[in-house]
Amino acid sequence: MIKEMQRALNVSVDGIAGRGTFTALFRKLGASQERAEELALSANVHFPAYGIMDSPLRLAHFMAQLCHESGSFRYMEEIWGPTKAQLGYEGRKDLGNVFPGDGKRYQGRGPIQLTGRSNYRSFGRKIGIDLERHPEIAAVPSIGLITALEYWADRGLNAYADADDIHAITRRVNGGLNGLADREAHLRKIKGWML
Repeated sequence: MIKEMQRALNVSVDGIAGRGTFTALFRKLGASQERAEELALSANVHFPAYGIMDSPLRLAHFMAQLCHESGSFRYMEEIWGPTKAQLGYEGRKDLGNVFPGDGKRYQGRGPIQLTGRSNYRSFGRKIGIDLERHPEIAAVPSIGLITALEYWADRGLNAYADADDIHAITRRVNGGLNGLADREAHLRKIKGWML
């Protein structure tokens, strides 16, 4: 898997997924050089711990979902209109948005677009950072990637990746099948680099 990906990314083929390989991967998926380097630093440390590197399907599914959610790693914070959907964040108890202004304050951030006060509280505690008090920190790419990994683990998504079930993963990431065609296109592309 690693050597095939390294060949597709045009980097040194040594079979070791390190910062250089991850930087090239994030670059090829749309991140700027600076953002790719920051994401790669985090990926190099955290991907193995979360089992993302255990199979090509896990890496492909994880990256495909993040590509869609972050606009190919261009956005670490939701573009605020506000749109009708964004206005709907306000007062949503299922997101923990119970105080005036929570909708905008806890808008989507990081490569998985973490949304809602309760998610910021829960996943901030899991990674040891007070995201509820400082939600803007979730937009820091390296921290956002750790948050995304914790979200992925919390939802048991490696098992769905192992089953190659993009529908189940998309429902657990986004609540429905929003953007499914784009997620599938990213998945096909990334699989093509590894399989």
